[in-house]
Amino acid sequence: MFRRTVALAAALLAIVSVTTLGPGAAAASTPRPKPTIVLVHGAFADSSGWNGVTARLRRAGYPVVAAANPLRGVASDAAQVTALLESIRGPIVLVGHSYGGAVISRAAVGDRDVKALVYVAAFAPVAGESGADLSAKFPGSTLADTLRPVPLPGGGEDLYVDPTLFRRQFAADVPASDAALMAVAQRPITAAALAEDAVGPQAWQSVRSYFLVAGADRNIPPKVQQFMAQRAKGVVRLVPRASHAVFVSQPGITASFIQQAASKA
Repeated sequence: MFRRTVALAAALLAIVSVTTLGPGAAAASTPRPKPTIVLVHGAFADSSGWNGVTARLRRAGYPVVAAANPLRGVASDAAQVTALLESIRGPIVLVGHSYGGAVISRAAVGDRDVKALVYVAAFAPVAGESGADLSAKFPGSTLADTLRPVPLPGGGEDLYVDPTLFRRQFAADVPASDAALMAVAQRPITAAALAEDAVGPQAWQSVRSYFLVAGADRNIPPKVQQFMAQRAKGVVRLVPRASHAVFVSQPGITASFIQQAASKA
C-alpha cells in the first residue's frame, strides 16, 4: 500500500511538472546565439591588426568578421560597411578603431540588428564634425606633423605616416619589430576622408555605446575620446598607458571590453 501511494505521488508530481513547465521549457533553457562581432579598422592600419582580438573572440565562441575599410571617405566607406552588415543574420556588435568609429557611426544608422557599438580609440562625431575637427578639439595630437602626402592621379592625395615616426606616433607600446611591420603595411587614407564632415543622425545617438580610451594616444587625444564618450553617455574603460594602437598592444583588454558589450546584446 505504501509503495502504491509513493508511486501515485511521483506520477502526479511528474504530470504537474510537465504542465507547469510546458513545451517551451526546453527552448527556454537553450542559450541565445552569440552576436557576430564586426571589426572595422581605421587609417594607417588594416584588418590584420585585429588578429589578436579576433583570436580571443573566436576562442570565446563569437563569430567574427574583420571588414576591409577602403579609407576613401566617410560616406562611401560607411556604405560598404552597411552592405556587409546586411549580409549578416542575427544580432551584431559593431566595433570601430580610430577613423573607423566615424564609419560605424554612419553605417549602423537604422540597422536594428546592431545591438551595441564599441569605439576603440575612435571618433564618434555628430553631424558637421570631421575627424580633423575632433582631433583638434583638445591639445595633444601630433599626427599632422608625421603625415606624408602622396598625390593621386585623379586629384586629391593619400596620407601616410612617415615610417620612421610610425612607432612613436601610432604604436609606441607595440614591440618595435611588430611596429616596423605595421609601418610598412600601413594603408593610407585620403586627406578628404579625414576632413569629411559627418552627415545626418549617428548610430551612437540611439544604440548603446562603449568607449575604450587609449590614455597615451598621440593621434586622438584622450581628452577628445573622453569628451565623445561623455556626450554619448557611453560605457568607458580607460587604458592609461595605451597608444593609439591599443587594439594591437592590448588585445586581451580590447577583446574583454568587446565581450562586455556583446553580453548585453
